[in-house]
Amino acid sequence: MNVQFKKGVLDLCVLALTVWEDRYGYELAIAMSNKFEVAVGSVYPLLNRLTQEGFFTTYLQESPEGPPRKYYRLTPQGHSHLMALISEWRMFSVAVDELIKEGVER
Repeated sequence: MNVQFKKGVLDLCVLALTVWEDRYGYELAIAMSNKFEVAVGSVYPLLNRLTQEGFFTTYLQESPEGPPRKYYRLTPQGHSHLMALISEWRMFSVAVDELIKEGVER
């Protein structure tokens, strides 16, 4: 998949994956990688930025497989931001689909 396509939606994907449960970075990277290619290393700077912007809080939890894991919990501000991004995404994707149809189905 085109790198520029992915860059524009990674915030949306990470926020959406944490709406129902707290997640840790590697878990988020794997969940997204199951749908499209994502470098694990690209997820952590994104999570740090979203945390600094107030969309996540974090906490450490012991792991049976090594050191404690840092979990990300969506804040109320993060939830509001997610809802706004979903709305924007839906309008954008509809418009792109219409343009594709207009261009291809002439």
